[in-house]
Amino acid sequence: MTSIRQLFLARQAQTTNFPLGLEVDKAEGMYLYTPEGKKILDLIAGISVCNIGHRHPSVLRAISAQMDKYMHLMVYGEYIQSPQVKLAQALHKVLHPTLDNVYFVNSGSEAIEGALKLAKRYTGKTDIVACERSYHGSSHGALSIIGDESFRQNYRPLLPGITHIPFNDISALDAIGPNTAAIVVECVQSESGYIVADEDFLLEARSRCTKYGALLILDEVQTGFGRTGQLFAFHGIKDFVPDIIVLAKGMGGGLPIGAFIAPRKIMAALKENPILGHITTFGGNPVSCAASMAVLEELLKTNMVCKVPEKEIRFRKGLQHPEILEVQGKGLMLSFRLSSFEKVQKTMHLCLEKGLVTDWFLFEQNALRVAPPLIITEDEIDWSCKIIREALDAIRK
Repeated sequence: MTSIRQLFLARQAQTTNFPLGLEVDKAEGMYLYTPEGKKILDLIAGISVCNIGHRHPSVLRAISAQMDKYMHLMVYGEYIQSPQVKLAQALHKVLHPTLDNVYFVNSGSEAIEGALKLAKRYTGKTDIVACERSYHGSSHGALSIIGDESFRQNYRPLLPGITHIPFNDISALDAIGPNTAAIVVECVQSESGYIVADEDFLLEARSRCTKYGALLILDEVQTGFGRTGQLFAFHGIKDFVPDIIVLAKGMGGGLPIGAFIAPRKIMAALKENPILGHITTFGGNPVSCAASMAVLEELLKTNMVCKVPEKEIRFRKGLQHPEILEVQGKGLMLSFRLSSFEKVQKTMHLCLEKGLVTDWFLFEQNALRVAPPLIITEDEIDWSCKIIREALDAIRK
């Protein structure tokens, strides 16, 4: 009889020649469970998705309650659907007052696409500035601005008018000029080993955008919803407000949802010339919006987010080993760098054997990712670090 594993390899499109191949039967809180009943601590939260853990009871209740009312009704923006309206209002309350208009989509890539279109349409300009080693998604527009040529080269031609600059290089911000529609930046680069943006770099980008009438698009797909110790990472930077913020991943508690959010006067550009300037069928799915509302409420009513800096310190203390060259990142968005991709792969598989799942980065293949659900306990942090150190001991022999 053909096994699920065999069918996975034969019938499901593969993204590498070496998928991790972990079969999961169920997930709960911090843990994944295999069909054999093995318990595995999830140190990556589905890549910064399950910020409040897998199958959080509040999310499950919200999903169930909304399913009893309705699911998909119509393409986005035509019907008044209370889960969308309530979530948009809740997001406005926790963001800067100027960020008052929400466009719901299905993913981070789709949110980036919408933000790029909005910037071009509103400014009437064509050029985009992005950062080297940035990651913004895999669809064609998003691919055009990610900062790694090895990922772009085989899919050209891509969007014209894209300039890539070194991240955190203030002098390179001279690339923002009269023809610039937008610059796209991350507060923490999500696929280069969690490199934190310098505040001066972000503030100067803001200043130049204001000077030249360009828009600043802030990608908080991975940093958003508490991961860095603020509800949104840009909240920790005084006098810094983006023109458009892009959200997804941790937003839905495990369901697909994303958003790009901007001032109403900017977002209005999508309403005419042409009308329906941006369209999505499933964006703002009411069940996903209900789940997202539950996530936001849970983060606001608990101490989950304010505990993140303490947990970062505990991880940094635990990730001390001769094989670890550097620990980078912010909050529960950390990486530890080894000397080779071979060691990364060996460490990852040894950890998995011991019941701990981690992962590597697209643009920093010599580092492993530490981005667990925010609910991780001190004991679970200590145990995770112990398993990592044991794995590193093993690869040294």
